[in-house]
Amino acid sequence: MNLGEFEDPVRILLVGAGLIGRVHAARVAADPACRLVGIVDPAEAAAGVAAECGAPHFAELEAAIAATRPEGVILATPNQLHEAGTLAVLAHRLPLLVEKPVAGDLAAARRMIPAARDAGVPVLVGHHRRHGSIVRGAQEIVARGDIGAPVAVSGLTLFLKPDDYFDVGWRRRAGAGPILINLVHDVDLIRAIVGEISEVQAIASSARRGFEVEDTAAVLVRFANGALGTFLLSDTTAAPWSWEMTSGEAPDYPRQSEHCFHIAGTRGALSLPDLTLWRYGDRAGWWEPLARTFLTPEPVDPLIEQVAHFRRVIRHGETPRCGLLDGARTLAVIEAIARAAREGGSVTVEAVD
Repeated sequence: MNLGEFEDPVRILLVGAGLIGRVHAARVAADPACRLVGIVDPAEAAAGVAAECGAPHFAELEAAIAATRPEGVILATPNQLHEAGTLAVLAHRLPLLVEKPVAGDLAAARRMIPAARDAGVPVLVGHHRRHGSIVRGAQEIVARGDIGAPVAVSGLTLFLKPDDYFDVGWRRRAGAGPILINLVHDVDLIRAIVGEISEVQAIASSARRGFEVEDTAAVLVRFANGALGTFLLSDTTAAPWSWEMTSGEAPDYPRQSEHCFHIAGTRGALSLPDLTLWRYGDRAGWWEPLARTFLTPEPVDPLIEQVAHFRRVIRHGETPRCGLLDGARTLAVIEAIARAAREGGSVTVEAVD
């Protein structure tokens, strides 16, 4: 017997009716154990979004909380508003799912962490890939020691954003490029599988489009466990090697039969998102044959899984799979990469505790 079948739906309030907010609204609606009780956004267009979702529209958070009595809040506002929104929700001691990156900068994230501890309520950060079957499968493979100690990691994030994507002015300005918007996902993914990143080097270029913001970057990282890694990133390439294009987790993207991550260890190697494991038999060495095992799980929509996890966090005390501290550590790596790209040299990633 599933006792959850006899519970009332979890009441969710959504703050932010932009692109990712609408994605969250659809995923909440797809979960019969959740109910979208309202949408908060001062923009005129938000009223139409709320009407389409069958939920009341509010211009202000306080009025929405008073009227809807939510059990949890999804915060999908622009990055720079995450801190203020999080503190406002925590003042009501409501569990929160805050979109990635956790804050506009690491200083803001550092202020959010003690506020959540003082409020005594859980906060989940929206690094949704952690909820998919592929990342969870990779975590289990590495944690079991199937590849031994991680030694080397490579990641490709190569895709093409169409020209009209940049019709929105802020997307052409510094701080809005693929390092913050796209690479943050890949950094979080690899942190979740391999471990903490302690040091980075990077170079970036805007040569293709000539915008203020970068369009291409190459990154070198050192992990705390001694492994080394590289990321190659560009949003101006006609290429299939990105998570969205290869994982099958994002139905809006045409799926390609490629992989974009490799993790090599002392006993084996793993490619993602296909989860192909390479290992030697009784004898190991470069003259010996490697056996290949396909471990690919059935792809699931990680955003749907994230909503299901959030409602269990709210109702049943499940520990957030990516909490504020984890989200801040990913942001610390991204800020270090951006600094290294600007200034050159090696940058130590700030510790976040």
